[in-house]
Amino acid sequence: MNNIRSYVESKILPFVETPGQYIGEEWNSIKKEDKDIDVTIALAFPDTYAIGMSHMGMQILYGLLNERTDTACERVFSPWYDMEAALREHNIPLYSLESFRPLQEFDIIGFSLQYEMSFTNVLNMLDLAKIPMKSKERAETDPLIIAGGPLALTPEPISDFIDIFFIGDGEEKLPQFIEHFKILKNTEKLSREEKIVSLVKEMENLYAPSLYNITYKSDGVINRIEPNLPGIPPVVRGASVSNLGKTYFPDKPIIPYVQTVFERISIEVMRGCTQGCRFCQAGMTKRPNRIRSVDKIMNISEDCYRNTGHDEISLGALSISDYPHLKDLMNQMGEAFDQKKVNIAFPSLRVSDQLTGLPSLLNTVRKSGLTLAPEAATMRLRKVINKDISNEDLFAGVKEAYKEGWNLVKLYFMVGLPTETDEDIEEIANLAYKISSLKKEVKGSYGNVNIAISPFVPKAHTPFQWEPMISLERIKEIRHIIMDKIRHRRIRVKFNKPERSILEGIFARGDRRLGKVILQAWHDGCRFDSWDDHFDYGKWRTAFEKTGLNESFYLSRERGESEVLPWDHLSCGLIKEFLISERKKSFDQEFTPDCFRNGCPDCGACPRSEHYVKS
Repeated sequence: MNNIRSYVESKILPFVETPGQYIGEEWNSIKKEDKDIDVTIALAFPDTYAIGMSHMGMQILYGLLNERTDTACERVFSPWYDMEAALREHNIPLYSLESFRPLQEFDIIGFSLQYEMSFTNVLNMLDLAKIPMKSKERAETDPLIIAGGPLALTPEPISDFIDIFFIGDGEEKLPQFIEHFKILKNTEKLSREEKIVSLVKEMENLYAPSLYNITYKSDGVINRIEPNLPGIPPVVRGASVSNLGKTYFPDKPIIPYVQTVFERISIEVMRGCTQGCRFCQAGMTKRPNRIRSVDKIMNISEDCYRNTGHDEISLGALSISDYPHLKDLMNQMGEAFDQKKVNIAFPSLRVSDQLTGLPSLLNTVRKSGLTLAPEAATMRLRKVINKDISNEDLFAGVKEAYKEGWNLVKLYFMVGLPTETDEDIEEIANLAYKISSLKKEVKGSYGNVNIAISPFVPKAHTPFQWEPMISLERIKEIRHIIMDKIRHRRIRVKFNKPERSILEGIFARGDRRLGKVILQAWHDGCRFDSWDDHFDYGKWRTAFEKTGLNESFYLSRERGESEVLPWDHLSCGLIKEFLISERKKSFDQEFTPDCFRNGCPDCGACPRSEHYVKS
């Protein structure tokens, strides 16, 4: 390992961009001696260091596992093109940052799956590590390849390449996994497959694709998904942390030496969301709401600030304005950090009657922009997606922000939602003009408005999981309508790359057969598909042609409610009857109220539901 370090530092790093991302030894990173360790695990993030080190989930698992005296947890990220070429030229295997240990020498490699367009990077990292990409081709001495994150609930497209998927929250279950793995590691005469079976039977939140057979009907839809061994659960239920206040949170997060996407302290104040937006996979799969107390958040904030010196704290939640103690929290944050010139930041805010009070709470050091997510511009379409907001609340909140000194409002919209019309699309432009003009009413000049528009991608485990996605041609037509309507120097529009949204739509609801498309695309040179400059839709189209799979089968057809879906054997707690009911309500333009404050809709995800099953 020392030989690899010295060779890389002398022969490779002087010739690649941002070499600091490949050397480790950052402040608060942890390096352990091998003599004290029973289990080694590399956390693998299939994107650049700058993106991976901005992801709080990796910091949490890194600190949690390294608290164990028997475990060494290290990190690895997807190397950029120049570093990949150098590693291949010099025949250096992909290594971890902490010890420069080749990945093939770890017991476990754990991938974080956050986005469908990172799949080719997963394959590339395995290849660079000289580990067989397909699970069935690995030898007894190869590391166990596991994966977690939101895409573990829709894993089939990449299931050929992963030994075990970890479903749901990891803070409580991952240490249990390590404990059982340690026992198996020291058990003689157990094959690789026998270890996988033992792990799955011991823990109810693990999905091993090799233990399930999938058959198909003549029209291509799935016939059955069933275990191929006794004792393997027909449905794998995701783990769920019941008490967020008691879960681990690192008070000494790693401080990168090179610039990353987010250079701040990120604290999750609440997990889950019960607003019930019918398009939102995270809001459906992360139920129920679990909150951290104000005292706990303050303790974490002060410890992290003391150990990092970051000048911004981001308070994270799917719907931060629903945090029940927000005013008290912001008052205490102001008292603790205003004089230290530490900025308190929010993610996008939900529009409600509370919005008028938020700008004053956010009246901290910097006012980079107020971010709001109306998602749809007309009340009719908001009813369809269960986004219970009004323009009156939106306008009142924006006016208050302008009064408090904000000059920029950022708005997020989706296009291609079920039942959408041209009128719904044109209203996006009208709303943007109105938001800009509100500043003229308050301060005498038009406000700056940035609009981010994303094509709607139907997601699994949501009421829209059965809906077709709009075509690439229709997305381009919508973009033309919006761009033609908005001709204002104060309004800027950013439209997500439609071709990439199409691929995301395919893989978001895809089955196991798509693995050969991913493999073909990787062979044809696809890498960093989430980066605009490196995304090549032509190569993906060619990969579908070479493998004989039809994109429209996954993208453009309406699924039947009785159809076996590629994720039906994986549960986040929601029952299908609830999703079907919400789908019907969407077409009836009927709101379902927030169950955090109103009655229980019996979705199955929390103890109040009569269909609840404890995970």
